[in-house]
Amino acid sequence: MLRFIYGKDLTSFPKLRTSMFQDRACQFRDRLGWDVKVGRDGAERDQYDYLNPLYVIWQKPDGKHGGSMRALPTTGRTMLNEHFNHIIDKEIKDAKIWECTRFCLSRDADAKTAAMLVLGGAQMGLRYDLDYTVGVFDARMEVIYRRLGWQPQVLGSQGKGRDKISVGIWPFSLEIRDKLCDKIGVPSALISSWVDQSIGSENPASATG
Repeated sequence: MLRFIYGKDLTSFPKLRTSMFQDRACQFRDRLGWDVKVGRDGAERDQYDYLNPLYVIWQKPDGKHGGSMRALPTTGRTMLNEHFNHIIDKEIKDAKIWECTRFCLSRDADAKTAAMLVLGGAQMGLRYDLDYTVGVFDARMEVIYRRLGWQPQVLGSQGKGRDKISVGIWPFSLEIRDKLCDKIGVPSALISSWVDQSIGSENPASATG
C-alpha cells in the first residue's frame, strides 16, 4: 500500500523507515555511484530529511520499503533552489509548487512500484491543492514518465546521453490523476483514502529544520 508519512512521524514505522534509508544508500551510492553520505547503519540521509518532508512510500506486505520519494514546498529550502538552479538560471518559490526528490526503488521492487509512486505524487498534489511539482530527473526516469503518460515540461537540461539531467515541472489535475489510475488499475477512491488516512490536515510548509 501507499503511505504518506511526515519525517517527524517516521519513528512510528521503524521497519519502514530503516529499510527506506538503507534502500536509498543501495540505489544512490551503490547502483548509481552518487557521492552521498551513508551512516554506520547503512542508511543514506541528507540535510533535507531533517526539514520534516512528506514521504510518499510504497510499503510491501512484509512492512518494508518498496519505493519512495520526498516532497517539500518550494517556499522553504529545496535541492532545486540550492543545488540545481543554475540549470534554469532562477529559483522557484511558490506556495502552489512542491519539489519531489529522492525517487528510490528497492532492489526487488516490481514493475508496478514506480507507477504507484508517480500516482501517489499526483494524489498528493490534489490533496494540498497544488498547481505543480518540480524536480530534477535523469534519463532512466524519462522512460517511466513516458510510459505512464505524465511527462514533464522540461525547464532546462545539462549533459548528454545517460549523463543528462533535467529540471522538469508537472501539472496536477483530476484528469491526470484519473488517467494514471486507469492505466495502473487502481480505483481513485482507494488512493484518496490512503492519503486521508495517512496525513490528516498537516502541511510540511510549516516545518522547521
